[in-house]
Amino acid sequence: MSLFVVYVAAALLGAGDKEDRNSWTISAEHVYTAAGKPIEGGLVTVEGGKIRSVSKGDGGDLECYAVTPGLIDLSVRIERNWASIEQSREVTPEKRIVEAIDWFDEAWKREARSGVTTVMINPLDRQVVGGLSVVVKTAGESVAKRTVKGDSVLYGAIGSAPSASNHPAFGRPDDIYSRRPTTRMGVEWEWRKAFFDAAVAREDEKLRGPGTAELQKALSGDLPLMVQAWTTQDIRTAVFLKEELEREKLGSLRLIVDAAAEAWREPDLLVRCGAAVVLPPWAPQGRSGDGAFYALDTGAVLVQRGLTVALSGHGAREVSDRLAYQPGHAMRGGMSLDAALAAVTINPARIAGIDKRVGSLESGKDADLVLWSGPPFEASSAVIGVLVDGRLILDPRNQSK
Repeated sequence: MSLFVVYVAAALLGAGDKEDRNSWTISAEHVYTAAGKPIEGGLVTVEGGKIRSVSKGDGGDLECYAVTPGLIDLSVRIERNWASIEQSREVTPEKRIVEAIDWFDEAWKREARSGVTTVMINPLDRQVVGGLSVVVKTAGESVAKRTVKGDSVLYGAIGSAPSASNHPAFGRPDDIYSRRPTTRMGVEWEWRKAFFDAAVAREDEKLRGPGTAELQKALSGDLPLMVQAWTTQDIRTAVFLKEELEREKLGSLRLIVDAAAEAWREPDLLVRCGAAVVLPPWAPQGRSGDGAFYALDTGAVLVQRGLTVALSGHGAREVSDRLAYQPGHAMRGGMSLDAALAAVTINPARIAGIDKRVGSLESGKDADLVLWSGPPFEASSAVIGVLVDGRLILDPRNQSK
């Protein structure tokens, strides 16, 4: 796809705003800033797409029961599926998912209208090391303006997904999937080999290859490593890999565990290695990916241990799995409103290193806001208004309070 077409697509996605303006005053009975105590009877002033002030007041252009920062989802899939990955190699750290994003996907509108204003797009989990993720806004005038942070993390997967399409070669290989890894053990071997080879290549330039620079940045801690690991055994693998590399003095990974459904089983393991956690959507009966059991109180257990926790929709298409519903599930599992709000705003912003721009309602930050008909995340409350960079994506004046 040409750059011109991508820019036109992005522009069209941002063209649904009801009014071409980015300056507003929003009054709410409750303003949840994610940076301090809620403000009762608050007024948020937006000027030129930025938050100018958050204070007490009334009589805004837009009115609602409650306002929160825009929601941030660090585990989103809006890519071109199999066309988004290099299928001939399992380790492709140098690949950038921004080059394979589907800017025409209707998911952009669904995310924005449900209150998600910033997302991290990650590579498909069919490769061991998939490549570089990107953080973008869910609406805007162009790709350049929507991009918040390029090459945000090095993303990969541990578990059954990376080896699912591969099979042993009996006799002569008859397709590109007659190869390793074919098991979880093989996936772990690919991870270890990739990092050990990158470490050795520091001393010998001849050993450098595609992706070596990105792996070395991850080893030095300059580039966070985000690993999908649903089950306890896969979370252990990620943690033990980090600790082995540190023990061998090869580097220190800044680990983020994505889709960590069974993190509740051994939370102290994650505390020990200082990892951040991104949880997937909760489902009835705790059914989750890769056969993992996801307990309702997982978020609360991790927060009690002092871990930095973010909730996510993990690219889910079902309405009930979207990010706006996840804090409600977490609260029913024992998480406080403050912790649940942080898990979809300031925490993911900090994990992604974008908290200077988004994640809380503070002067100077991007005017990404969600307007609610009632208490945020309650089953009876609805998202009635959304602003991205100060532009109205969902107009509360057309919604019932």
